[in-house]
Amino acid sequence: MKINHGIVQTITIFGDHSGQRIDNFLLARLKGVPKSMIYRIVRKGAVRVNKKRIKPEYKLTAGDLVRVPPVRIAERKIISASTQLNKVAALANCILHEDEHLLILNKPSGTAAHGGSGLNFGVIEGLRLLRPDARFLELVHRLDRDTSGALLVAKKRSVLRSLHEQLRMKRMQKYYLALVRGKWKSDCKAVKAPLLTNILHRGERIVRVSSEGKLSETRFTVEAGYEFATLIKASPITGRTHQIRVHALHVGHPIAFDDRYGDREFDRRLLSSGLTRLFLHALELHFDHPTTGKPVRIKAPMDGELCECLQRLRH
Repeated sequence: MKINHGIVQTITIFGDHSGQRIDNFLLARLKGVPKSMIYRIVRKGAVRVNKKRIKPEYKLTAGDLVRVPPVRIAERKIISASTQLNKVAALANCILHEDEHLLILNKPSGTAAHGGSGLNFGVIEGLRLLRPDARFLELVHRLDRDTSGALLVAKKRSVLRSLHEQLRMKRMQKYYLALVRGKWKSDCKAVKAPLLTNILHRGERIVRVSSEGKLSETRFTVEAGYEFATLIKASPITGRTHQIRVHALHVGHPIAFDDRYGDREFDRRLLSSGLTRLFLHALELHFDHPTTGKPVRIKAPMDGELCECLQRLRH
């Protein structure tokens, strides 16, 4: 069954899509749309990059703004109007900081950062409904759908450029909490392993360590140890897709309830703790405010399910 995706999407390109052709990017994002239609809307100029017409072989670069016109996409699930309004209202309670230049949200697990690929609702769409007078709202970075925590949104194009520059120059620090299998060795403080992203025919991304991949680095510290699990703090130095999840797996410590890279037996042992979701939370963001230059330090509290899990593990 098909539905008409009746809104124009503006998508910010991040580092892991840099170098990808626009036609391949659209094929992965607009799942269910015939390839012929994608090439047609590109050739007609309906797809724009930085407000300019492009050819199907155009290669994306970090910071590009891609305009995607309304198209017919495969429907996964219809979200009723009342359900969508409830989600929008819930986002208002998740705002950690807001000023005229930027907004920081404590994204709930299970909500996508943006719509697309069969999803007709995401954080950025919800914020645009919540702030209908805002002329510009764009994600500065992304979080996986099942990852919760601090998510940064720019309210001006100049702010977006400034924050992207901080990301490129590695002046923005991001810290995550993750519950992993087994006893993490305290001397394992960094994982440097190149990551290669493969896009399956269903549009899903699977990442693996490969010498052909992009340079990737994550730093780790141990926060707490439990009988058969460890709470770690992770700080990604690079910003690859699924980076923390794959680097943790690479050193033998998959993250709890990771449906792509996890360990089902480990997950079963955690059921008594009440955990049912991916235990990966974006805890802190450190950056300089793009207009005042003052340091911004934001901490996003964990939700009740993650806190309850740790409390039960402690006892």
